[in-house]
Amino acid sequence: MSDTWFPVWRERPGVAQEGVIAPDERLPWPPMLAMGVQHVVAMFGSTVLAPLLMGFDPNLAIFMSGVGTLLFFVLLGGRVPSYLGSSFAFIGLVIAVTGYGGSGPNANIGVALGGIVACGAAYALAGLAVMATGSGWIERLMPPVVTGAVVAVIGLNLAPVAVKSVTANPFDAWMALATVLCVGLVAVFARGMLRRLLILAGLLLAYLLYAVLANGAGLGKPIDFSAVAAAAWLGVPHFTAPVFRADAMALIAPVAVILIAENLGHLKAVGAMTGRSMDRYVGRAFVGDGLATMLSGSVGGTGLTTYAENIGVMAATRVYSTLLFAIAAVIAVLLGFSPKFGAVIQTIPGAVLGGVSIVVFGLIAIAGARIWVENRVDFSDNRNLIVAAVTLVLGAGDFSLAVGGFTLGGIGTATFGAIILNALLARGRAEG
Repeated sequence: MSDTWFPVWRERPGVAQEGVIAPDERLPWPPMLAMGVQHVVAMFGSTVLAPLLMGFDPNLAIFMSGVGTLLFFVLLGGRVPSYLGSSFAFIGLVIAVTGYGGSGPNANIGVALGGIVACGAAYALAGLAVMATGSGWIERLMPPVVTGAVVAVIGLNLAPVAVKSVTANPFDAWMALATVLCVGLVAVFARGMLRRLLILAGLLLAYLLYAVLANGAGLGKPIDFSAVAAAAWLGVPHFTAPVFRADAMALIAPVAVILIAENLGHLKAVGAMTGRSMDRYVGRAFVGDGLATMLSGSVGGTGLTTYAENIGVMAATRVYSTLLFAIAAVIAVLLGFSPKFGAVIQTIPGAVLGGVSIVVFGLIAIAGARIWVENRVDFSDNRNLIVAAVTLVLGAGDFSLAVGGFTLGGIGTATFGAIILNALLARGRAEG
């Protein structure tokens, strides 16, 4: 490990076409910038969708995802390749405490923001505890069978969101499949840098195909560019202050457990993919994500989490340079100041975005399975078998559970279920 806080990123032009790029390496700057854009594209759908579902400002969510990622990057010394985006784990509880109706701005957003700040504080405190005592107790509480299942469940739980968004009519359904095919063709048959940019290249190819079929041949709803022309180039995001209400804070703060499981799973996945253990960064990663969530919630943004979508892109491209996430974060911050960019993104047809989401959410699920494979999880052990099986079905089926005055959604039920079931079965085996 380097004595400096940040690594010295070595340029690897000789392997820029096909080789693995380690976290402390980089490609030449032009492809690095292009791949930074690809990571923005990968996180964009979920980072925008989550605030829309809660009545938050999506442009502010993009802005704060960039700020939070930069904060994480600095606190971790550029050692862990991660992007922080809007967390879906907050959605059910935010709707419950605010009474959000499902469309337009959330009139009671301040109460939710107070809960998000409280969650971030609990998360950061857990990180400080790990830094003081080591990560052993966290890893015993959340072994690879649990973290792999939780990461996989996030992708499986989000799958219906992508599928339902593209099945409203036959043209959209076929166009979504065409988008999946575009990404697949780029991933398999492209060479060099184009393969590295498979998500971005596949999306652009599908966008052009949609424009030809819809705007040109009239087979689908045409892309409307009028909003792009009318939007301003620059605009300051709209900030909102949190309201700290004890009941809302008590309901939302436990989401920290889900974020811990996600982050730990992502660190294990990155470690497995890069061949470099990320265990020594667990506590700092929790603190970084917790502080980023607190900062985001304090100005009106969503709770943040390390994004499996971007881990999926890394798995496909084999470029793990941490500089990519600093680049992507700066791009997100700049885009957060541009209403015109928001308008451009809004022109991406739902069928195309849904098709890309199908691929990315699938890559998330596979990242969870990869944790099992790389950590040699023994599925001949009935405890592991039951924990994984139950967790996957709870999450994929979006099993909701009423707890007091709120409903715990599928991701939350699966996460808590995996932790508790693993602990109970481990104790039962020890007593036996």
